[in-house]
Amino acid sequence: MAVSLYFDVHVPEAIAQQLRLRNIDVLTVVEDGRRRAPDDILLERARELARVTFTFDIGFRALAEQW
Repeated sequence: MAVSLYFDVHVPEAIAQQLRLRNIDVLTVVEDGRRRAPDDILLERARELARVTFTFDIGFRALAEQW
């Protein structure tokens, strides 16, 4: 089963590019037009798109635990 990823702004674009070269489905929040969206909105968007949120922002952990 393939996993589709939703990259937060804290993840370098180079990582997305390298994963795409390996046929991994990656969508960044920048590409999705949500560069400045709050974390809770980004988590909801990832859920809507059936994607796994990928981030280096530790603040997402606390938010995800609240969900």
